[in-house]
Amino acid sequence: MTDAIVLIGPTGSGKTPLGQMLEAEGLGSRKCLHLDFGHLLRRAAAGDGPNTLTDRDMAFIRKVLHAGALLENEHFPIAGKLLAGAIGPGRLGENDLVVLNGLPRHVGQARDLDILFDVTVVVDLVCSGETVRRRIGTNVGGDRAARMDDDERAVGSRLALFARRTRPLVEHYRRAGARIMTLHVDATTTAEDLWQTLNHNL
Repeated sequence: MTDAIVLIGPTGSGKTPLGQMLEAEGLGSRKCLHLDFGHLLRRAAAGDGPNTLTDRDMAFIRKVLHAGALLENEHFPIAGKLLAGAIGPGRLGENDLVVLNGLPRHVGQARDLDILFDVTVVVDLVCSGETVRRRIGTNVGGDRAARMDDDERAVGSRLALFARRTRPLVEHYRRAGARIMTLHVDATTTAEDLWQTLNHNL
């Protein structure tokens, strides 16, 4: 089973820039493959998803994105198709790490992912709502320019959904025996700051 790191944090906390840096630089001596599930969903909605997706899948993905909702347990086959399309043959070496960003979003998805990945580390990016808004406003991670869903109402909705559905994942993985790395993120914390901390502590 492939080892995985899960990035958990509210919108704007720096998950995607950190995932990109892990893929570019690795972690210790291990190569990383960053799977940004939000990006995979947006690509699929734009018609650039794997050919295993049906028209019904595509319509559902667009509906989920428009509503800012989550894929629930019964929709995991769609997530599986997106993951399989992103990993592809030959993309993972025997000692490589998968970096999961944006999936799982709730405990039900975490249980489904257990058949695919052995989550050994959870990176818990702790960031207040006020800090999230400052980070998004200044695009400190450099990954928000193309986002059309960063208005105040949408950000507030995503923060509330994170607290209710995603935050409990940290305790779920703690009970499962994963190592929890809690990293506090402020308004100017960069992906390199986070990556350096991980490299020094893992």
